[in-house]
Amino acid sequence: MKKHYLTAVAFLLLTFSSTYAQDVDFSRLDLETCIEIALENNLALQRSQTNLGITEANLIENKGQRIPTWNTGASSGYRWGRSINPVTNLFENNRIGNINLFSSSNFTIFAGQQITNSIQQNKIDIEAAQYNVLATENTITLNVVNFFINVVFNSEQLKIAQNQLASTKEQLANTTKLVDAGSLPLANKLDIQAQNATNELEVINATNNLRIAKLNLSQAMQIPFNDNFDIVIPELEAEEYSMADKEVDEVFESALALMPEIKAAELGVESAEVGIRLAQGGFFPTLGIGGSAFSNYIDQPNFFGVRDGFATQIGNNFSYSGNLQLNIPIFSNLRNRANVQRAKLQKRLSQIQEVETVNQLRQDIESAYTSAYAARQSYQASLIRVSSLEEAFRISQQRFDAGAINFADFQLAQNNFFNAQADLVTAKYTYIFRVKVLDFYLGNPLKL
Repeated sequence: MKKHYLTAVAFLLLTFSSTYAQDVDFSRLDLETCIEIALENNLALQRSQTNLGITEANLIENKGQRIPTWNTGASSGYRWGRSINPVTNLFENNRIGNINLFSSSNFTIFAGQQITNSIQQNKIDIEAAQYNVLATENTITLNVVNFFINVVFNSEQLKIAQNQLASTKEQLANTTKLVDAGSLPLANKLDIQAQNATNELEVINATNNLRIAKLNLSQAMQIPFNDNFDIVIPELEAEEYSMADKEVDEVFESALALMPEIKAAELGVESAEVGIRLAQGGFFPTLGIGGSAFSNYIDQPNFFGVRDGFATQIGNNFSYSGNLQLNIPIFSNLRNRANVQRAKLQKRLSQIQEVETVNQLRQDIESAYTSAYAARQSYQASLIRVSSLEEAFRISQQRFDAGAINFADFQLAQNNFFNAQADLVTAKYTYIFRVKVLDFYLGNPLKL
């Protein structure tokens, strides 16, 4: 069983790879392509779309309750032993063969508005399911944007680590020449070698972090990951992204009118209200009409010893009936009362779900707004810090080259500068993502 499962998975992956390899360059993916692939492959989205299809099928079924049913068929068989001959109406001890033809139809005239309410509830459920599909798409899109920005962020962190390593290597080369010439003690060279090894480790860690970020993005897109997977790094400047000139309450009010999960929750309450009326319909009488037709053929002779032909017997034996049926529910073992109670409780659950959805939306917006505000302040402070430490590092490098300071002081200035650069990158991309989240709640497109 496990072997067959692994084989099926491998086949699906190979099929997927061959399909997309024709159209997509997985070594140069932009954000829009990543989102498109993720939406196409995401199983949660496919589940939401399938649930929508099931709801639509329910509507078709309930609409069908408004049209008559019609069944027709035939049966054939033999009887042995003592039985009544349908032709002579006498007891006989013969084998009797028969062919029966029948047809029937029924139509519900009134059913306590249950059919109407079922159709109405289905229509509401379909609309809610459509909003659930949109909500799932939004969640997937936000996740992909987050993972995409994380790849960009780790790419920048790798560049910083590589620049720091290049600077250290340059210092090591210069110091080695001075040590070989006898101008500096060997200890200076050993210190820089140790720093160089540390910077090489930082490059390795940054490379691994970038690989993990790419892996997370590919998994969010639900595609196989390999070393060729890469993205197109966009030119992102934090100054081009600004927080909307709106307060938290304004963003929240806009989101209430736009977010599909809010619409779905509201429709859930509306559907539950119709469900109560649907359950209450069980207390009303139902009225229906029906009709049927019947004929048969017997392979036995009549009173005159003559066996009539098939068409003659079918015509002679033809009968039909009609009926009007009224069902009045007097006592149903408390089933109808329980159905109404369940429907009212379902409405209460839907109301709770609506409140939870609204509260979650407010909390998400408050967190996003606070995080964006803090990230903007952090980014602005980091800009000043990097500018100051860059100048301090430049002066320290000149003094170190002139022999005015030792390597420990130079190393401290170097580490402070590169750490400030790393912090600036963190603040920059945190700010950009938080701004995009706020844009999302305002209904703006999620583009970088």
